[in-house]
Amino acid sequence: MAFNKKSSRIAGFYVLPIKERQQKLVGMGFLDPDDVPVLSGEKGLSLEQADNMIENVIGRHALPVGVALNFLVNGRDVLIPMAVEEPSIVAGASYMAKLARRGGGFQAQAAVPEMIGQLQILGVEDVSKARLAILEQKEHLLAEIANIDPVLTKLGGGPKDIEVRVLNGTAIGNFLVVHLIVDVRDAMGANAVNTACERLAPHLEEITGGRVHLRILSNLADKRLARASCTIPLADLAFDEYSGPEVRDGIIAAWAFADADPYRAATHNKGILNGVDAVVLVTGNDWRAVEAGAHAYAVQEGRYRSLSTWGADAEGNLVGVLEMPLAVGIVGGATRVHPVAQKMLKLMEISTASELAEIIVSAGLAQNLAALRALATEGIQKGHMTLHARQVAISAGASGKMITRVAQQLVSENAVRLDRAQEVLKDLKSN
Repeated sequence: MAFNKKSSRIAGFYVLPIKERQQKLVGMGFLDPDDVPVLSGEKGLSLEQADNMIENVIGRHALPVGVALNFLVNGRDVLIPMAVEEPSIVAGASYMAKLARRGGGFQAQAAVPEMIGQLQILGVEDVSKARLAILEQKEHLLAEIANIDPVLTKLGGGPKDIEVRVLNGTAIGNFLVVHLIVDVRDAMGANAVNTACERLAPHLEEITGGRVHLRILSNLADKRLARASCTIPLADLAFDEYSGPEVRDGIIAAWAFADADPYRAATHNKGILNGVDAVVLVTGNDWRAVEAGAHAYAVQEGRYRSLSTWGADAEGNLVGVLEMPLAVGIVGGATRVHPVAQKMLKLMEISTASELAEIIVSAGLAQNLAALRALATEGIQKGHMTLHARQVAISAGASGKMITRVAQQLVSENAVRLDRAQEVLKDLKSN
């Protein structure tokens, strides 16, 4: 796929009406004219398509899809679509991406897309002996299931390794757990891994004399990590009355709080996932699996910690790194069924699942920086409530131009509340 050479910096994009935003992206080559009706809902997910995706369908549920601008990932300009209902996420990520590109943008890497399938073996008399027996037969076992998915094998994927663990002292005694490592290429991989586990089960029972109970993918995809880093020049951190060193040190102190305290880390990592989930969702991927893997990874060292790390380099610039499991795909499942998901992969010019993971982890790091910068300086509410005021105005009954007028009044009074919005709207209408 030929990458788009247009910049992700689009001045004044946020002030344009929706139709003009769509046409802007068409004119720049990010979208085709035929993509616009899909995004507008005219040719989006049909009821028939929805009925074939899940059970007992009664309708469709929509979220706003916004575009985060200014992203430079591995030297490539990219627009990042986000499906999210919370104000300030798209704006925050876009602004942090603008700061990051002055330091070279985001450098991101994704590991080989290997997923873990777990097989629980019960009723084994000597678990240590059985473990060794499995490892001795590893190559034979892998050969038995090597061609379980011919297409995956042709692309260089398929079963790659077997690991064996002994779990002692559990509520049901000691048992074996076999990890089947499968390279799933450009898929999320759940179906491929689960199928491989099913095929491997009888062979393990024959070797161990035990009974394979559970056989299922693990969402702690710690062999499929994605990593992003960025450098923000010290001078670019300064704004209003805050100096560059003051902002940098405030961000590092806020991160240190999250890294030391699980109560803070939970909200800190939620901020990262604000950016991650929004891209995972809009591309038709399993955000629940990504969330589960992220939180499990955050506690691997025995306590729940920050997924990101922030510090200063030798020149005093702010440096951030985010590493987390990211099991996402561009083939199979809703990714290839949902019309909007297809268009969003096209918008980002994605050709591999690894590229998608690199973009997603970069969005997560940008969103983390946006939250930390706000917390460490003017407070999280100032920017967030400015955007939230529009929702409050709508809840009060405002429509059209009244939405902006009511929202501006609420922000100027620092009173973004429903009761005040109703009063302001009443006054405006009477006048």
